[in-house]
Amino acid sequence: MTSGEPQRAGIQIEATGDRNNVADSIGVAISGDGARVVMLPAEAVHWAREVEAPPGAGNLPGSASGVFIGRGSELTELRGLLAEAGEAAVTQASRTWAIHGLGGIGKSALALHYAHTYRTSYTLVWWITAETTDQIVTGLAGLAMRLCPQWATTADVHERAAWAIVWLQWHPGWLLVFDNVENLDDLCHYLGMLPDGHHLATSRRATGWQAIAPTMPLGLLTAEASADLLCTLAFGEPKAPSSRQHEQAKALAAELGYLPLALEQAGAYLFETGTDLGDYRALLGQVLDMAAGGIDPERTIARVWHHTLAAIESRDPKAVSALHAMAWLAPDGIPRNLLTPLFPDILTLGQALGVLHAYNMISFSADRRTVSVHRLVQAVLKHHATTETGESPPGRYQAEHLIRQALPAQASATDPWEQLLPHVFALAASTSSGGPASTETADTFEAAAEYLHRQGRDAHTISLRTATLAQREQVLGAIHPHTLTSRNNLAGAYYAAGDLGRAIPLYEAALAQSEQVLGDAHPDTLTSRNNLAGAYYAAGDLGRAISLYEATLAQREQVLGAIHPHTLASRNNLASAYQSAGDLRRAIPLYEATLAQYEQVLGDTHPDTLTSRNNLANAYRVAGDLGRAIPLLEATLAQREQVLGDTHPDTLTSRNNLANAYRVAGDLGRASSLYEATLAQREQVLGDTHPDTLISRNNLAGAYELAGDLGRAIPLLEATLAQREQVLGDTHPDTLTSRNNLAGAYYAAGDLRRAIPLYEATLAHCEQVLGDTHPQTLTSRNNLANAYQSAGDLGRAIPLLEATLAQREQVLGDAHPDTLTSRNNLASAYYAAGDLARAIPLLEATLAQREQVLGDAHPDTLASRNNLIYVREAAEAVQQSDTTTPAADLDVQHPPDPPEQPE
Repeated sequence: MTSGEPQRAGIQIEATGDRNNVADSIGVAISGDGARVVMLPAEAVHWAREVEAPPGAGNLPGSASGVFIGRGSELTELRGLLAEAGEAAVTQASRTWAIHGLGGIGKSALALHYAHTYRTSYTLVWWITAETTDQIVTGLAGLAMRLCPQWATTADVHERAAWAIVWLQWHPGWLLVFDNVENLDDLCHYLGMLPDGHHLATSRRATGWQAIAPTMPLGLLTAEASADLLCTLAFGEPKAPSSRQHEQAKALAAELGYLPLALEQAGAYLFETGTDLGDYRALLGQVLDMAAGGIDPERTIARVWHHTLAAIESRDPKAVSALHAMAWLAPDGIPRNLLTPLFPDILTLGQALGVLHAYNMISFSADRRTVSVHRLVQAVLKHHATTETGESPPGRYQAEHLIRQALPAQASATDPWEQLLPHVFALAASTSSGGPASTETADTFEAAAEYLHRQGRDAHTISLRTATLAQREQVLGAIHPHTLTSRNNLAGAYYAAGDLGRAIPLYEAALAQSEQVLGDAHPDTLTSRNNLAGAYYAAGDLGRAISLYEATLAQREQVLGAIHPHTLASRNNLASAYQSAGDLRRAIPLYEATLAQYEQVLGDTHPDTLTSRNNLANAYRVAGDLGRAIPLLEATLAQREQVLGDTHPDTLTSRNNLANAYRVAGDLGRASSLYEATLAQREQVLGDTHPDTLISRNNLAGAYELAGDLGRAIPLLEATLAQREQVLGDTHPDTLTSRNNLAGAYYAAGDLRRAIPLYEATLAHCEQVLGDTHPQTLTSRNNLANAYQSAGDLGRAIPLLEATLAQREQVLGDAHPDTLTSRNNLASAYYAAGDLARAIPLLEATLAQREQVLGDAHPDTLASRNNLIYVREAAEAVQQSDTTTPAADLDVQHPPDPPEQPE
């Protein structure tokens, strides 16, 4: 008998598609927040392929000043860099360039001037505000509206963005400008999907670009260029300044720190008012404010702001009020109609915005439907706002009121919500400095978070949930029912983001307070108990999870009734925990009972019924009953495609589970085809390094390995590990999974010199990150012991296997499938050491337990029976002095996918 087979980390699969058929298929997707797959109709894909951009097409915003001075060398350098990359068949990264510098330095102006100057060199020039993922999606959606309005007017924002990506894939030679990128990761998958054009990004961030694009740092203007810009703005281009005026401009430029935004605002003020340059400088003061690292742009702008605001107020006081309100919103994409309640009529609104635009305090979008305020202007307005204790800073209350009035009446109104979200996030981010708390503001944040929850974007609600909780704690108190709900929801957001370290303490606190305030059996208390059990479950603490699930189910049956949807959810969750603990004899009957009740109460095609059917099918698969598992998975997939759509997350989960069942059944042909299609679609839709793409790549490699095709499996696993280390970090659980799987492939190839160090490193990381007794740590320990045994190092293998078995018995229980695998592997090591007296009883015990737990025909049971036969024959051969030692088959364990939990 040889040593035990290494255990694989769980298969992780989602999505389907065909990369080589992007225009003829119907599936494309946009992913900014994780995994949004959008299905396009055939006619939309046809238009994406056939529609050409008209000559000079683009959406460039107008220049604030209309002049461009002092950046000629940077413009030439930028053109050379992009042109060189376009002419050579270079890598993706070098077709992308980033301009970075401090706020107000002129990054956007340089990018805009480049786009205007060379727009005839491109088939299309498209400007995208890129501060957030949602803004990038909205910008791409605008391209669909421009090129294909006959279809896009009836599509939602994500469908339009999906269409734009397909169009860009079919029509090379464009320029995309990503303006003011905050999160560099937002660009990665777009660069991966769109290699056939130029990408130009501007950002205040100077670091983190090395893996994405070369950069061009942009500094302050020179003294001469600054003076020239001031004179041009103050006197107009046709008029040449006198030598005295030019000297005054140089002195004033020095006072303004040579910062382009400050120069533009000062120039606009001088032009509008006719103020003398020397007088304006005297108003600013004689000493330039300095920060530790040099010029502080915010304080420099503050000097301009004070006098510019005074001039604006003398012309239109309502314009100043509007500007104060806009200071608390997102800087870009402020809808004009959002500001309407501040004015008696549309004409007054237009006049006020016109004054603000004349002084360069705001800028208009190309269609003039939205306005933007520079971030430094906002920062100055908020920073220098003075209030009495307990009062809101200027504009804060008005901003909150505007957002509250603009909340969509219909929860499903996607476009209004998407337009409003950046401004709600901006309010939430400044809550601590935004004056007194209010339940109305908390309700606004909660409404936005609930919209994101319905969109499946819970991980993006953390800042909103945090602000909601803070407001309610301040106004209602720490133990008010609404505060308890907010605390539970914040824990749920951390849970969705994978941050169990912060989710679990919050859930524990929420439960303790709910028990104290509402009582032990209140429905909200039961929800808190269920959620805490789910967090324990996700953390691998099945002992506490099962106890809580059992208690919650018993109380819900008593309080809500046996067939209440929450009771059914508790029953499903408890069955899931039993399955994860290896207790299929309790899990399967509970799943079956839950499914029957779902069908009776909710109907055959309700999403929760389909979830229950999927979970039962998975349990059948884990139990080795593929005859019932595969037909049930196929039926569930068909129903989800019909009810939820082909790309709904639950549909993709069903497709994943069906592929896993094909794999377990030995039908690697169908499994691999499904894995390959999934990977191709993820690469096309999400980009090469998106976490879901990496999951697909890991799964496909696993299928190749099971098929014995190590020549394809190992390079794919190596690439996946390298990308996960780069994207997710060295100790992320998915990275540890990749490291374990690559070591397993080396092991399968007989390359123990690479397998053992990798197993050792993985185990060390698992112990450090997950803890000494986490199931994944125990799997890693088992695999390392098997590798030691294969290398003939039984002195290290046997103690490690004995320790692993003892820990699994303690943590997972005596009859858990993983425990039985450890028992089998330890018997294998005893056999290899010639210790048949210990090997045979252990194999006999393992076989008896597998027959009892898994059933007589389960593949693992058959492997145990085969192993025992071989060892007994070997023992007889030894007694007959036969030196031939037969080899035994090995246990192969594929841990189940985590079952879905609808609550």
